[in-house]
Amino acid sequence: MNRTGIAGLAGLLVALVIASAALFTVSQTEQVLVVQFGKVVRPISDPGLHAKIPFVQNIITFDNRLLAVELPGEEVILGDQRRLIVDTFTVFRISDPLRFYQAIGPVPENIRGRLNSVVTGSLRRVMGNNKLLDVLSADRERIMAAIRGQVNTEMQNFGVSIVDVRIRRADLPQENTQAILSRMQSERQRIAAQARAEGAEASQRIKAEAERDRTVIVADARATADNLRGEGEGEATNIYAKAFGQDPAFFSIWRTYQGYHDIFASGSARLVLSPDSDYLKYLQTAPADPSR
Repeated sequence: MNRTGIAGLAGLLVALVIASAALFTVSQTEQVLVVQFGKVVRPISDPGLHAKIPFVQNIITFDNRLLAVELPGEEVILGDQRRLIVDTFTVFRISDPLRFYQAIGPVPENIRGRLNSVVTGSLRRVMGNNKLLDVLSADRERIMAAIRGQVNTEMQNFGVSIVDVRIRRADLPQENTQAILSRMQSERQRIAAQARAEGAEASQRIKAEAERDRTVIVADARATADNLRGEGEGEATNIYAKAFGQDPAFFSIWRTYQGYHDIFASGSARLVLSPDSDYLKYLQTAPADPSR
């Protein structure tokens, strides 16, 4: 190869090196700052092929997609003086790479500390004006919207747009949890004792009412039985009296034989009487026919 060919090849290599140093591509998920001697020359957000001054200018790339940062738990004091350990996560986007570079620097991860400070401050301010029931109810959406608005306003100065701020977990401190559990246990024990006392009272009342009803029923039954017994005895007396009035002799004989039956029917009764006793006269001599 002659000198002309070598020079041409060398020139082509130099041109390729310069072109590779001068050209760069920006993808759809990126936004770029062209920097010259530490000073931003221009921002680029359009994807495609772009050029820069080789060996003089360089590029700093930032992500154009949604980014999420999970922040550690922070203890906050609510409006009712309750304490909560709150874990949050924040979704954001770098909306102004130039301002972001000027405020944070070329390393996107450095935003974490600034974001933690802003979110924590807003969390304490907003939740300090709300009670525990507000945080645990549907009103929580309003609280998070207020926090998101404050954080977004402050982070605009850093070239960051806040898309969402959410509470990932909200727990009571350990000492508060134990106190609440003890209070809940005491309350349940009080309710159980009250229920048992009310049950015992109802049981005594039901037993007393049942005993009273039983006494009344038994008394009424005895009174009715006594009345019926009296009526029966009276009716029997009337029947006996009518029978005696119709034939006194026959009635006397019949009553005597009925007495014999009642006494001697069992076969084990014994009477000690003199042989000439009037009670035994019908056992010795048949009664005379009263019709004669």
